[in-house]
Amino acid sequence: MRRRLASPAAAATLLVTVVVAGCSGVAEPTDSSAPRATPDTTAGASPRPSAVPSPTLPVTNVEPASSEPLTEDFPRDAFSDPTTIDNPYFPLVPGTRWRWEGAITIDGRRVDHAVVFSVTDLTKVVDGVTVVVAVDEDYLLGELIELELAFFAQADDGTIWHLGQYPEEYEGGQLVGAPTWIAGQRGALAGITMKAESRYGDRSYSQGWGPEVGWTDRGRVFETGSRTCVPTGCYDDVLIIDEFNRDEPDAHQLKYYAPGIGGVRVGWAGALDADQETLELVEVGPLDAAALAEVRSRALELDGRAYDVSPDVYAATSPAAQTLTAP
Repeated sequence: MRRRLASPAAAATLLVTVVVAGCSGVAEPTDSSAPRATPDTTAGASPRPSAVPSPTLPVTNVEPASSEPLTEDFPRDAFSDPTTIDNPYFPLVPGTRWRWEGAITIDGRRVDHAVVFSVTDLTKVVDGVTVVVAVDEDYLLGELIELELAFFAQADDGTIWHLGQYPEEYEGGQLVGAPTWIAGQRGALAGITMKAESRYGDRSYSQGWGPEVGWTDRGRVFETGSRTCVPTGCYDDVLIIDEFNRDEPDAHQLKYYAPGIGGVRVGWAGALDADQETLELVEVGPLDAAALAEVRSRALELDGRAYDVSPDVYAATSPAAQTLTAP
């Protein structure tokens, strides 16, 4: 999914506070191996990160998104074991946590940014399919600005589907928004997080459709067979997905996925990408029993609160329950 800063106004306020206080929270841009924007200012230009890696094929051969369907046909009857998510490029094993660190641009400054993603042992039913519940934490200058529940299921062909999310956005520690979308509710539809087979040149695909909250993100294969190095190691056969939406024609987020690991790097491209977000995987591994219990408790608290904060959308889902077992 294309990550957006939870609350740009809140982020700007936080940055001003830090600068005025004389804190040293401003980060330098990451090293030159991370993808960077190109000087091409042509609307709709395809992303071309400099130097590393080079495109597999000329990206101009990609079919324009405007000619492609807005949404995906959801195979609701093709989920015989939806909570076993073992697609090698996005494995979601209960009790696993990833942490990425990097920087993002706010008001012309590069500031520290971190994301923590944890797979719980909880499930719930969304749009008739049992989904795995994950918790996504977004930190800016060390302060939590978004806490989110995200819901995934794997179809029988190995495709991983995204069935919605409940994100709480914070400013100064206070809840300021929760732009929720849930598949099957108020026009929202499930989208694809990771295809069973990712081939360069295939059409782009919807990563979910939540028009009431502006979730219209899309993905397409940008490169296959790449190599990249991050603090956790060097990885081969890396798949790079270009994430974008039609409302931002020259703003692209590039997600790097390593087999057996999942996401290892985030880059950006496009003259109109204001965030210029870069992230590198710094930690991945299993949670111990105490840490898993803590993330489970946090997820259940969020799940319970969502019925009050977003009753028109979230009420149609079943309460989350512990049904999985961490290895």
